[in-house]
Amino acid sequence: MFRQFKKPSGSNVVELGAKVAHPVAVAPEPTPQETELTARLELKSHLHNVLLDRLNLAVIDKVQPEELRREVATLVSQVLSEEGRPMRAEEFKQLVDELLDEVLGFGPLEPLLADPTISDILVNSHRSVYVERFGVLEKSNVRFRDERHLLRIIDKIVSRIGRRVDESTPWVDARLEDGSRVNAIIRPCAIDGPSVSIRKFSRHPLTVERMVELGTLNLQAAALLKALVQARVNVLISGGTGSGKTTMLNALSSHIGGRERVVTIEDAAELQLQQDHVVRLETRPASPTGSGVVTQRDLVRNALRMRPDRIIVGEVRGAETFDMLQAMNTGHEGSMTTVHANTARDALGRIEQMVTMIGLDFPISAIRSQIASGLDMVVQLNRLSDGSRRVMSISEITGMEGNTITMQDIYIFRKTGLSETGAVTGEFIATGIRPKCFERLIQAGVEINGDLFLNDGARK
Repeated sequence: MFRQFKKPSGSNVVELGAKVAHPVAVAPEPTPQETELTARLELKSHLHNVLLDRLNLAVIDKVQPEELRREVATLVSQVLSEEGRPMRAEEFKQLVDELLDEVLGFGPLEPLLADPTISDILVNSHRSVYVERFGVLEKSNVRFRDERHLLRIIDKIVSRIGRRVDESTPWVDARLEDGSRVNAIIRPCAIDGPSVSIRKFSRHPLTVERMVELGTLNLQAAALLKALVQARVNVLISGGTGSGKTTMLNALSSHIGGRERVVTIEDAAELQLQQDHVVRLETRPASPTGSGVVTQRDLVRNALRMRPDRIIVGEVRGAETFDMLQAMNTGHEGSMTTVHANTARDALGRIEQMVTMIGLDFPISAIRSQIASGLDMVVQLNRLSDGSRRVMSISEITGMEGNTITMQDIYIFRKTGLSETGAVTGEFIATGIRPKCFERLIQAGVEINGDLFLNDGARK
């Protein structure tokens, strides 16, 4: 009834119902370097467990570092001898250093934290760690033994300041003892395993003068910023992630007079004010039961009762923006804060958006009027393609025209291209506009030359 077909030889036709054999994925053979690294991590893990068994951890903090090093070296030497594992002196010293980091510090992260050329540490998983040097990301040779090893280091970081991270709260913001800012996120939110981001705390804060040397801005703009702080002008510092907003805030705060009472408010304390009369406030997350949370808005409200001359908010992110504007409009002149935005104009839009978070039915015109009267200057920073951080503009808020906040640029950075090495080239120039607040600077007794605002052609 049915015509029968003979399956041609070598045909690719597959009979119905026949099982298809799929190729089995074969893991690539590890390289000699990977094999050596795995063996080293296993050895270090084994020795670490031995040390935990034999060392008296209860009194370890009371032991002098050199004495502890000798004791650890002796134990490691004994174990290696018992197990017949000879090791060169240089490798032995490195192994002892790494074990001390595991016992006393944060394991593989310790060498990166100690390296002054590294500004950011980015752990994508236990196998992948990147660092940023001089604005450029590069892959590090640092590895964790496994996911449990990385989780133990994360727990060690957050537990020291009374925070926790687990499946119920899979992310956490923390800071190290030196002030470095840490964010950690684990499964189930981190699909490929725990991730850690560390923004290192600078032991030597950049000054405005040092920023001039680095090309972040020029001498004329630096003189203007110094005058703005001394004359108690309200300043908003705007920029993207890693653009240097906190660094700029630190640098500007160094020009605050020593007789003024300053209150700082931050999610994680990063500011390094040099004045004596500084009160530092920090938010607190909710407890495991969901109670006890202290927000930036709570702290801004409380700061108003602390008789501050200036209030510095590390970064406005929500409803506290409204209280900050109220403070700027009610006698706390010279206050400063930062916000995430790509341009100075976008920064005002972000401020407007965050004020609406309080949930009250304020007219947009009233919000914009508060912004225009509360803020005086916007300093915009960007991180450019070559990793450098530049002040892109210094803009003055001049008032309102209808429902629009008006601004004028006093200084701008004008890009001209890229050098052969990929560095961004350009010049920081005055626009030729004298700011409306110039008379205010003079009345405050600040010495400032009107020639600062002449453009290059007029200055010549």
